[in-house]
Amino acid sequence: MITVAIIGIIATLAIPSYNGYIERSRRSAASSFIMELANLQERFFLDNRAYAADMATLGATVPNEITDFYTFTTSANNAATPPTYSISAAPKGSQSGDDCGTLTLSSTGVKGHAAGATRCWE
Repeated sequence: MITVAIIGIIATLAIPSYNGYIERSRRSAASSFIMELANLQERFFLDNRAYAADMATLGATVPNEITDFYTFTTSANNAATPPTYSISAAPKGSQSGDDCGTLTLSSTGVKGHAAGATRCWE
């Protein structure tokens, strides 16, 4: 009986820690993909003198390991001076509980998120 109680106590401590690790890992993969999209946007701009309006135009596909956990969008405003783009990753499914919320990146390099901590982009 004591063994069962000890296992229960260890499980109540380990499971939340593990879930937090998984959320951070998925968030890190999402932020890496956002940076990859930003690189693709800059290359597209060099070739076309305009930013791509969507990911299909960039030829980008979301990696399988994060497709169930984030929805990625990119938009461009080529009429602006200078032209701009923004990229966002909105959590979904089991990742929707992540307190960092939607991660964003602008063409000026400004990184944003719902939480007020810099840890969201680490």
